[in-house]
Amino acid sequence: MGMVMVVEGLPYFAFPKQMKTWVKKIEIMQEKSLRNLGLILMALGVFLVYLGRKL
Repeated sequence: MGMVMVVEGLPYFAFPKQMKTWVKKIEIMQEKSLRNLGLILMALGVFLVYLGRKL
């Protein structure tokens, strides 16, 4: 869980201006697009965990 928090916080620390712009873009996205993005990110996360455990 701690590693997740580091990964989540890193962009806000390293690129605060760009993150503000990105968050504003997310606000205007359609719900379907956000759901699709979330599904893709979850699948990628599961795949990365699988790779980490396999190697």
